[in-house]
Amino acid sequence: MPVTPLTPSPEVKHYRALFISDIHLGTKASQAAAFLEFLKTVEAEKIYLVGDIVDFWRIRRGVYWPQYHNDVLQKLLRRARKGTELIVIPGNHDEVLRDYCGASFGAIRVERDTIHEAADGKRYLVMHGDEFDVVVRYAKWIAFLGDGAYNFALWINTHFNTMRRWFGLPYWSLSAYLKHKVKRAVNYIGEFEAALVQEAARRGTQGVICGHIHHAAKRQIGEVTYINTGDWVESCTAVAETQAGTFEIIRWTPAISGVRPPAIPDKELEAAA
Repeated sequence: MPVTPLTPSPEVKHYRALFISDIHLGTKASQAAAFLEFLKTVEAEKIYLVGDIVDFWRIRRGVYWPQYHNDVLQKLLRRARKGTELIVIPGNHDEVLRDYCGASFGAIRVERDTIHEAADGKRYLVMHGDEFDVVVRYAKWIAFLGDGAYNFALWINTHFNTMRRWFGLPYWSLSAYLKHKVKRAVNYIGEFEAALVQEAARRGTQGVICGHIHHAAKRQIGEVTYINTGDWVESCTAVAETQAGTFEIIRWTPAISGVRPPAIPDKELEAAA
């Protein structure tokens, strides 16, 4: 659904919790600069980093690490030093961090997955979600092959948006559009969501918050609320819990003229799903 950009406000919005995943630092496709813009506008008591923050798969093939990728990590660490609780849940691209699950470093905690209790008392299972991706779990070589094709699509996406900027047009993700339109991708997303909802129900939670598939969503599936944080490669999205315990998907438009889109209300999200 279209989102009308708003004039940026100097106010910083305070949330009870923020859920962020799939920044993929270390890749040229990462929208790290946009993420830094976004962080300037929000504060939260807790920040959940829900996997694939650093892309070690790509780094193994050659180091790409500009200063603003480092700035993202420094900004997050600074939040932790100032009292924000930072919960790190490694994904498949930063799975090397899974060796540290259960460890705490000051206000930073590393967990395989965790339970978030919202302000209204509802409990949400928080996990990256790759455990329920059949391709990643049972045929990792296919995942690596698919990762290469996906990176090629993102390369096309980057040049496509360079031309759009020349004409003063906002960012638009060609790769995300194709993901929504290709039947096989749509079926894959549906199966992934169903698997995560089943796991949340098995663990006795009322919802699940995940990342991994770069497809932001919030919908009710049976008795379980399914929420996906999206990513900072294609869609530039995050999930926020308000002080009242409601969840919003925030869609951030990478700045071409300093515009800032609003969070999308729950009812509109459900209608668009």
